[in-house]
Amino acid sequence: MRGYQVTLYTVENRRYHGKQLSHWLLQVMRDLNFRGATHLVAAEGIGHDHRFHSWHFVELADRPEEITMIATEAEVQTLFDRLAAENVKVFYAKFPVEFGFLGKAAPKEGPAPA
Repeated sequence: MRGYQVTLYTVENRRYHGKQLSHWLLQVMRDLNFRGATHLVAAEGIGHDHRFHSWHFVELADRPEEITMIATEAEVQTLFDRLAAENVKVFYAKFPVEFGFLGKAAPKEGPAPA
């Protein structure tokens, strides 16, 4: 299949609807039936405002976060439309990709045959 790899960038202390923004974004992706997404937390980063973001032993609120997913063009547009409707400001990077699965699915585990 062809689609896009999209990474959304935020920091841990951003909130939306009372939730951490990254957690809210993951919930939206789940509600939209995305195939999956990966949430990464970084030790340090420099934001678009040229501020240095990092974690500190006593305060973890400013850690940089990334949410990456791979989706079809229609799925990405659905997500972007939702974020626009909610007026969520978030930086993103979007790259065209080819994606799919290789190999056979692993057999489901069950009771051993008698």
